[in-house]
Amino acid sequence: MTKFGLIIAFVASLCGPALAAQIDIDKATVAEINAAFDAGTLTSEQLVQMYLARIEAYDRQGPKLHAVITLNQKALETARALDAERKAKGKRSPMHGIPVVLKDNMDTSDMPTTGGSVLLEGWVPAKDAFVVKKLRDAGAIILAKVNLSEFATGGANSSLGGQSLNPHDLTRTPAGSSGGTGVAVAAAYAQLGFGTDTGGSVRGPSAANGIVGLKTTMGLASRGGVIPLTLSFDTVGPMARNVSDIAAVLGVVAGVDPADAVTKTGKAESDYTKFLKTGAFKGARIGVARDFMDGDPEVIWSIEAALDVMKEQGATIVDVKFPKWVLDAKQEYYMTLRYPEFASQVTEYLSHTGPGYPKSIAELIDRAKKYQSMGTGGVGPNPSRWFVFKREAEASGLDSYQYKAVKEFGLPAVRAVVNGIFETEKLDAIVYPTSARRPGLTAMAETSAIGGGGATVIANLSGIPDLIVPAGFTSDDLPIAISFWGPHFSEGKLISLGYSFEQATQIRRLPVHAPPLAGQVISVAERK
Repeated sequence: MTKFGLIIAFVASLCGPALAAQIDIDKATVAEINAAFDAGTLTSEQLVQMYLARIEAYDRQGPKLHAVITLNQKALETARALDAERKAKGKRSPMHGIPVVLKDNMDTSDMPTTGGSVLLEGWVPAKDAFVVKKLRDAGAIILAKVNLSEFATGGANSSLGGQSLNPHDLTRTPAGSSGGTGVAVAAAYAQLGFGTDTGGSVRGPSAANGIVGLKTTMGLASRGGVIPLTLSFDTVGPMARNVSDIAAVLGVVAGVDPADAVTKTGKAESDYTKFLKTGAFKGARIGVARDFMDGDPEVIWSIEAALDVMKEQGATIVDVKFPKWVLDAKQEYYMTLRYPEFASQVTEYLSHTGPGYPKSIAELIDRAKKYQSMGTGGVGPNPSRWFVFKREAEASGLDSYQYKAVKEFGLPAVRAVVNGIFETEKLDAIVYPTSARRPGLTAMAETSAIGGGGATVIANLSGIPDLIVPAGFTSDDLPIAISFWGPHFSEGKLISLGYSFEQATQIRRLPVHAPPLAGQVISVAERK
């Protein structure tokens, strides 16, 4: 039977007397999918089929969103095995049988891990990244590896995956560097996905594609088995269409990895769904980072409207300002560590690749010079990223006084300022527009994520978490997002605040260039 035949048969099976509420696939939460699994109205195999149908319809056909680099050819086989296991033994976790996509800088032992680069085309690591292993152990299905800014730098395109397109407006950027994850989650290619964030790379694509995303506290989730960009700032974080799915998966991936020293805090929770409660704004003190409220008037309008929602729910709103030296120095601090760390740390990663692959940044540069024309399937040169290789290779080393000054004195100073603002004002969170401007035109040559020069990088410099939630749309139907900064390891509080805001506003919608497919609904109990 074909994919679409299975889907039609599945939909027909829902038409019996036991039919309850019908929810479009893109609106269903992990909890509702589990309820359908438990009721016998849905299987993981059927769910995977529906997501594969959406990928087939929209990724290389139709709008040609170009989010997927590699499909897992064993996804259906895995789903069938997990269905049988659920029936025989019960579920491993709430993620049992749930399809997930991964940014293609996270190691997978059964699919290539390329960083989006033709320079690593075909490279299959010996083992999964730590977070990937935790997902698989919990029963999640890795459905696909998705596109990114090559080696997590630049616009949402790569020499191997091509240019990803924003499903809300094909002329607008989906942002980088986790752009493929943002597109895939927004277009409902999977239930949720994972990206990495060094200066805004989960948050920019979440904002541009109108979804929820979490930049985790440094140390909450392991970076083991992830192609590094800058380990001083690198974090792994989930991206989803709703806050509850962020909570559902966060407890699965958070925790200590002996191979990643920053995770040895023991402050991760095993279950973040307990924080999914409305009413979190009652009595809360919410800071507003007015330094970043100067941009697109339509974006600012939506953020001010969001503040009104919080006040109506009982929050006290407090304006906060950052010292001028932090605002002036943040990009310089970021770049002082960013270039030399990549040159050193990617060399360590490349040392584990197989014969024939580059083993250093110098070899990446030499190999890149051999690709001057387009290949098949979107493969082609990416000179804007490859040019940055030279800057990274020429940067002052990790033993330079510039690097040491920022690492040993600059970052602790920024962290002290951020902690001081939270403590002095007794704040539960600080909010700001994730991007002060609507997604720009892709043709306007992005050269970076929104990180180094934007507000988002402050969370990376200080190590704090940042939750992104849809906050509105512009007059030309482009997404607007609001960010919730919190103190270190305050993900639970941010989830409560984000969930309360989401439930009060219900802003997210399926992008116009990835509309519903006929019959893609699941049967669940009526929502209360």
